[in-house]
Formats: sequence, C-alpha cells, structure tokens
Amino acid sequence: MSEQLWPPTEYHAQIERLRAAIGDAIYLVELVPSPMQLGVRVHGAPRILLDVMDFPRPDPARGLSPHFILLDDGRGINLGRIARISRRPFDPTAKDLLYLGGRVQQQLLFGPRRLSRVFIGQQARRSLGQLLGHSGPREIR
Repeated sequence: MSEQLWPPTEYHAQIERLRAAIGDAIYLVELVPSPMQLGVRVHGAPRILLDVMDFPRPDPARGLSPHFILLDDGRGINLGRIARISRRPFDPTAKDLLYLGGRVQQQLLFGPRRLSRVFIGQQARRSLGQLLGHSGPREIR
C-alpha cells in the first residue's frame, strides 16, 4: 500500500534532514531525462544548500515533487529531478545520505543490471550462431 502513496512515506523525513543541512556542503546526483533514456550527472564538487522550499505545482506524472532546493550556484532544482543528495560525493554511508529519489528512479538507476559476463557471453554465442547460419535458440559451445 505504501508504494502507492505520493510522496512516499519516507519523503517528509528526508525533507527534515535536508532542512537540517541548510548552510552545509552537499553533493548531488541529478537525473538527466531525455526522450530515449534516463541518465544521471554526478557532481563531484560540493554545493552549499541555501534553502528547501515548497514547490507551487507538484505533479507526480511529470516527476515534480512538492519541494525544491536552492543552491549557492543560483540554481533551484525540484527534488523530482534529484536521484541523491549526500554529505559525501561518492559511495555515501547511510548517515551521509540526506535524500534519495523515488523508488522507481532508484530501481532504474541503481538496481541490478543484466550486463553480466554470462549474459554478454550468451548473447555473443547467439549472434555468432546466427552469423554462421545456425537456426533456433541453440547456442554455439
């Protein structure tokens, strides 16, 4: 049932952690959506969190959360466009995490990948089999 709530139940606790970090250096992982893919931009340089403000027109269908952050570089970014905010740039511990994006974003960006050595090997054998004229799902050994 909690997966259907918007924003998720942990969202408000994350907002409080962000508000407690106003004036501190933070590190962002921003979402970079395009019509074809969802990418991320990892900022290794710290930004100072100036404020956490209410966003006047949140819209879950467009990925716009009820809050945005104001940074020292002059940008205001809706939290729906953020994958992670932490006190450390890379591999933050649980105590360093201030904000994590929605469940769907986390599953897409940080979930298990299919590109294992086994998967790539199977696909390569299938492709080679097709190239050599073998029909069907039989693999070349």
